[in-house]
Amino acid sequence: MRKFGVVRFGAWIAALLLCTGALAGCGGGAISPGSASPGGAEGAVYHKLTAEQAKAMMDEGKPYILVDVRTQAEYETQRIDGAILLPYDKIGDTAASALPDKGALIFTYCRSGVRSSAAAHTLVELGYTNVYDMGGIMNWPYGTVSG
Repeated sequence: MRKFGVVRFGAWIAALLLCTGALAGCGGGAISPGSASPGGAEGAVYHKLTAEQAKAMMDEGKPYILVDVRTQAEYETQRIDGAILLPYDKIGDTAASALPDKGALIFTYCRSGVRSSAAAHTLVELGYTNVYDMGGIMNWPYGTVSG
């Protein structure tokens, strides 16, 4: 009887370890800054920047694409000069035509940072390899335009 209990306990522990390993491998789908995205192309990585870090990179003189992922109305009210509009909820459908170079330096922003993060993750999953989420326009101290 005792032998059966040990075997049963051992099987239970093995099952527990197997489940724990499977759950740990899933990772919950979260992608931390600077980490590879599941399903993204080799070298496709999500990067999170502050407004100051993004501005410093923009000032280096390398070509970049600044993507406003808010709504048309928000874009017309206030935007960072030079930004193109690609609403975050349509970016999966519009990225290929609007952003044909998957290696281009791309910065995303929205109002507060939530939609820009979602859009940046989508771009990484689509295989864009140089994507930076710079958060929200509300944290951009360098001036904006409207109209």
